Amino acid sequence: MSQPGQIRQLPPDLVNRIAAGEVVERPASVVKELVENAIDAGATRIDISATGGGLGLIRVADDGRGMDAEDLQLAVERHATSKLADETLSQIATLGFRGEALPSIGSAARLTIQSRAEGARHAHEITVDAGEKSPLKPAALNAGTTVEVRDLFYATPARLKFMKSERSETAAITDTVKRLALAQPEVGLSLTFGSRASLRLPPCQPGLLDDALARVGRILGDDFVRDAMPVKLTRNGITLQGFAGLPTLHRPNGMQQYLIVNGRPVKDKLLGGAVRAAYGDYIPAGRFPLLVLYVTLPPQEVDVNVHPAKAELRFRDAQTVRGMIVSGLRDALSAAGHRATNTLSDVALARLSERVNGPINGGAPGHYAPSNQPYRAPDRRFYGMAEAAQSPLAEIDRPSADTRASYEPAPEAAPDQPAVQYPLGAARAQLHDMFIVAETEDSLVIVDQHAAHERLVYERLKKSYANGGIARQMLLIPEIVELDEERTARLLEAAEKLETLGLVIEPFGGGAIAVRETPAILGQGDVKGLVTDLADELGEEDDDAQLLSERLDHVLATMACHGSVRAGRRLNGEEMNALLRDMEKTPHSGQCNHGRPTYVELSLAEIEKLFSRR
Repeated sequence: MSQPGQIRQLPPDLVNRIAAGEVVERPASVVKELVENAIDAGATRIDISATGGGLGLIRVADDGRGMDAEDLQLAVERHATSKLADETLSQIATLGFRGEALPSIGSAARLTIQSRAEGARHAHEITVDAGEKSPLKPAALNAGTTVEVRDLFYATPARLKFMKSERSETAAITDTVKRLALAQPEVGLSLTFGSRASLRLPPCQPGLLDDALARVGRILGDDFVRDAMPVKLTRNGITLQGFAGLPTLHRPNGMQQYLIVNGRPVKDKLLGGAVRAAYGDYIPAGRFPLLVLYVTLPPQEVDVNVHPAKAELRFRDAQTVRGMIVSGLRDALSAAGHRATNTLSDVALARLSERVNGPINGGAPGHYAPSNQPYRAPDRRFYGMAEAAQSPLAEIDRPSADTRASYEPAPEAAPDQPAVQYPLGAARAQLHDMFIVAETEDSLVIVDQHAAHERLVYERLKKSYANGGIARQMLLIPEIVELDEERTARLLEAAEKLETLGLVIEPFGGGAIAVRETPAILGQGDVKGLVTDLADELGEEDDDAQLLSERLDHVLATMACHGSVRAGRRLNGEEMNALLRDMEKTPHSGQCNHGRPTYVELSLAEIEKLFSRR
């Protein structure tokens, strides 16, 4: 035995187990390596099965080119690969190339490989058990390659302690297969756990944007397909294409963000940061949009050899790639206009159905069940409501009691275009001084007036700032806002920049601010609340040296929130219709600055079904 500190050559079996720790992190890692090998072998069909969360058995069968006896023996040796034409790593066009996957798996488990080369008369089989290789022997196999991995990590029991529950490992395998399926839509895939089929994905025809949406729908769901916006951009030999979900369709984590580079699914910080920058203030904090993006560029422009699992990349021109993702996504979001996700309508109708068909008759939602309860007289509070609901809405045409109206009258509809033919229809009522109800030709639209106006004000502020400055209005009497000394100091440090945004402040004794001018677009907004929130906004960043201009959108969003129509504000008919018309011509008006939806649209057909009229 060597003395501590003495350099020695590690034995091959220990080297393999160390490599296994880098390459084979969990069962999902094994699935990834084996499926990538099958794809590199030209497979058009890959069948994956697993038991025990992949710790009991992983089986991957493909119809690829297969291997002859000589190649099969070399395949389980370290650093043996058929995927590098020469000794350069600058133009890697395959998914796997390190030559470590199979020997690493074989050193930690019981590995069996059966393979039959194209045109060969016989198949062969080799077994590797905890690093011990068996001689080749004949096998019965029609074509391609079948790999079985049993008792994963039995030879490295310390690794078993770090495995999660069977459900978690199964979920990780499923996620891995989904990412590979999206990265290679022209390959058919199936995934089975025990006797339960989890995924069956037929191959897609070539032509990503034309045909791959069917596969995307199988993985991300019908909600995404209905809301998917095509993304396509080419610049400097780099192509970006794919599908992005509307901002109002989001999830609490990034599990349904699929980023693919040259056919390789990745979880790269640069790409993830570009997605966050593109969606910006269109989604709530801590939420993640749904998308599938494919980046294609020359192999020499990207280094895939920076991570053992090849999950991270290094781009030669990282800023161009980042800029393309931001531009491509923002173009798609702008093209969406005021659209909001259809999922909101489905949720609203489901809840209405439960209220109508569930609690009222006591049966299952959506089904009528005769009631055995004795007759009870109707609640007198509801007398007259039916007549009122069908009577003319006189209230809508009366001037607003609030003299701080912030809308111009809505443009008159053309003689041949009734107001209901507008995308968001004609305003019919205001509920609880909070929601606007509008009618289109084939739907009912419910608008959150504060959320909608907040987005409109925000977009106007951004446009005004981009065009040279935000118009200001002088307050007749300066507003004095008392703050603690720390927040006062932060605001005064940013006073010059705030002035370019239309907010003029100056010190007013210790721990107080005098507000003399505000952005004209905000009207008579909540000045005290605005200044207080801005002080907090400026203190959120850890880096005090960060310029206010770098957080301009957040500051303008805070201003817009305090300058928009509040819930509880009574609007007249002209104001409501003007708000609807402004929403239709303003990008991103389907969600407010915090990512919340601004309206829900319920189709007339679905409402008729709700009342059993269809």
